[in-house]
Amino acid sequence: MSVNAIKNYVGGGWTAPASRDELPVTNPATAEVIAKVPLSSKSDIDRAASAAAEALPAWRRTPPGDRIQPLFKLKQLLEENLEDLARTITDECGKTREESVGELRRGIENVEVACGIPMMLQGQISEDIASGIDELMLRQPVGVVGIVTPFNFPGMIPLWFLPYAIACGNTLVLKPSEKVPLTMHKIFQLLERTGLPKGVANLVNGSRETVEALVDHPEVRAISLVGSTPVARAVFARAAANGKRAQCQGGAKNPVIVLPDADMEAATRIVADSAFGCAGQRCLASSVAITVGDAGREFTESIASAAKPPPRSSVRC
Repeated sequence: MSVNAIKNYVGGGWTAPASRDELPVTNPATAEVIAKVPLSSKSDIDRAASAAAEALPAWRRTPPGDRIQPLFKLKQLLEENLEDLARTITDECGKTREESVGELRRGIENVEVACGIPMMLQGQISEDIASGIDELMLRQPVGVVGIVTPFNFPGMIPLWFLPYAIACGNTLVLKPSEKVPLTMHKIFQLLERTGLPKGVANLVNGSRETVEALVDHPEVRAISLVGSTPVARAVFARAAANGKRAQCQGGAKNPVIVLPDADMEAATRIVADSAFGCAGQRCLASSVAITVGDAGREFTESIASAAKPPPRSSVRC
């Protein structure tokens, strides 16, 4: 793969950021530099947030049935470009092709679910909740939302947020991990082909300074983040101090409990896959196995045996 110069997508167009600072993006399997990602500044976030704010009034008044039409097109484009996107994830993130395809499948499922927003977004009316009082509940867009996503799932995790934000009538600024910017660059190229109005979805690349500017921007009403626990805590505190809504998902290593009646062969396979699949770079990867009673000896022997390298066959010349 040749070296690519990544750009931001702001107000419906691709643009180079004001800052000239950049970082190399490397293929973890070969250490080859495959792209250069710009470190966008506060002024770049201001342009993106302003574009999103300008697009918000018309988009929030667009009927939900119309808002999901670009998502139907995005789903089809993701399917048509699945192999290319999977290859990109493998190149910049280091996953096997199977893992990359599986990740994209989970992302596409989120686009599909978001297409059901016209039903899920319906409000409620409760008559006579008290004497002479009826209750009306409406679901309305929050406004401009900021999305910050990590390196370990460059395709799936942004699609946890982007299609729902769009379908619910919000506009957005997305900041992908600077380690894996190529996947979202390509997905935004597909999004550009869906007819989504200018400014509804914006992509800004960068690192810590970019995130801080996004969290601080007065036009941004809410922040959604997936990342490490220290980053999640820092962003949540900063967002709360600015009076913004925040959902920040940090690291979550989990224990696995193995009971005496467990199928040890299956338990060994499942625990090993959970702990070491994706090189352990999953927020739900198990970090410790807790055995109960007689399971301790049997599971320990089973997992130790599975960890041994296969014997080398003797070769005679």
